[in-house]
Amino acid sequence: METSTSPSDVRTWNVLCHATALIGFFVPWAGHILGPLIVWLAKRGDSAEIDAHGKESLNFQISMLIYSVIAGVLCLVLIGFLILVLLHILNVVLVIVASIQASEGKLYRYPFAIRLIK
Repeated sequence: METSTSPSDVRTWNVLCHATALIGFFVPWAGHILGPLIVWLAKRGDSAEIDAHGKESLNFQISMLIYSVIAGVLCLVLIGFLILVLLHILNVVLVIVASIQASEGKLYRYPFAIRLIK
């Protein structure tokens, strides 16, 4: 059930769907997923646009978690450390790009995201 949410409010929530993933740098492990999950669960019923942004952000963050676990295992052969650094940089850059796109009213499709939530 969609409620009447102003376009500027929708855009703000769209940005928050992506930007709250940066909480993960302060709350290790689950922080990257918790921020977008809370925003998405709270506001997905207000707008189909917020729902789409939330799903996209969550899919990317879950994908990054999967890739980080794999890189963590690869740390046993040292290459994983480099991969972890690259994944963290990629995560920050793409979250910022997605947040900017959302502020401009566009849905950003993250590369490398496994579309688990449809």
